[in-house]
Amino acid sequence: MRVFVTGATGFVGSAVVAELIGAGHEVVGLARSDRAAAALRAAGAEAHRGSLDDPGGLARAADAADAVAHLAFVHDFTDMPAAGVTDLRAVEAIGTALAGSGRPFLVTSGTAISALGRLITEADGPAPGLHRTASEQATTALAERGVRASVVRLAPSVHGRGDHAFVPMLIEVARKKGVSAYIGDGANRWPGVHRRDAARLYRLALDAAPAGGRLHATAEEGVPLRDIAGVIGRHLGVPVTGLTPQEAEGHFGWLARFVAADNPTSSALTRELLGWEPREPGLLADLDDGHYFEDRDAA
Repeated sequence: MRVFVTGATGFVGSAVVAELIGAGHEVVGLARSDRAAAALRAAGAEAHRGSLDDPGGLARAADAADAVAHLAFVHDFTDMPAAGVTDLRAVEAIGTALAGSGRPFLVTSGTAISALGRLITEADGPAPGLHRTASEQATTALAERGVRASVVRLAPSVHGRGDHAFVPMLIEVARKKGVSAYIGDGANRWPGVHRRDAARLYRLALDAAPAGGRLHATAEEGVPLRDIAGVIGRHLGVPVTGLTPQEAEGHFGWLARFVAADNPTSSALTRELLGWEPREPGLLADLDDGHYFEDRDAA
């Protein structure tokens, strides 16, 4: 297949590109800059110059492809509603270009979009009013318009070399504050998945995911935050401690609400549907490998 991939030079997207090319697919990646275009060509993919702010360009690229994997997102934590609007417009533009074709369209979301504090499954719809809710709803509705569209929910910790998301942020806070912290008793859980396992799920989903479904890219249902903090503290040689909710905001800043999240997530239905079996190291083992602590830029 000829697959159009947005977010193709990102941490997860670049792994998806490599996975697809390794399986014999042709890949066209969205590139916002000359540097991104060069990286795609070096990886063996073609480059389509554009951005999420150009729905017409996205539609043209999708129309010329046999399948689309949408991983790009504006990660502006200061204005997530605006980021959600941009994402929805991109999903709508690509979906319209694919309407009536039966072609596969994967749209990336996150596991924290559904109810927190209990185990969620692929049967759980998105909670109302969150920044990715409208995109998820628009994606599943595309089944009625002749698109084999599915939602892929990524774990909050997609880990591996090159990670620059939540776990490296926790490491940097611990470095700066001289303590590796969690909130309360630290029993709240983050699901995790290695980027290479996530990439294989995207490949399998392009081949076989049914229209209108939700897929969970979670290798581990939930890793307690106190365990994550413990590995960080041991590698940095700093104390590990729990904070009250009142203390957490001053310690973590805007990251506090993510550190406090309890988001256990099952991928049992995804595994059964696609035959997906994660085989890479788990989150704690990946942390313990040491590459997260090699230098500050890597963290």
